[in-house]
Amino acid sequence: VQLQASGGGLVQAGGSLRLSCTASGLTFSHYAVGWFRQAPGKEREFVVGIRGYTNGMSYAASVKGRFTISRDNAKNTVYLQMNSLKPEDTAVYYCAADYGRILSTLINSDYKYWGQGTQVTVSS
Repeated sequence: VQLQASGGGLVQAGGSLRLSCTASGLTFSHYAVGWFRQAPGKEREFVVGIRGYTNGMSYAASVKGRFTISRDNAKNTVYLQMNSLKPEDTAVYYCAADYGRILSTLINSDYKYWGQGTQVTVSS
């Protein structure tokens, strides 16, 4: 199983980016997927998650209304659309996948599979 995260980059405050997480070796639609981020000197934190099968979603308060998670099952890919970006969104973003999570456990970081991370830098 491999998760490949991509789409990071440098953007000005107020701009947008779309991150992708593409899976190989599993049927992504059956798995919960979480996006986490880690800024320099800080702990990894939950950003958003989506359940397998039902696609129930959970967002961190800091990104609600600005970020949107979605799936393209045909491409075995999950997207994170990030709008109205702020300098405090600067971090390495990781996608992760796990099977059988309920909505309340999307926030927990003990996912079975992790991608390699993609850097997002928001300039002021």
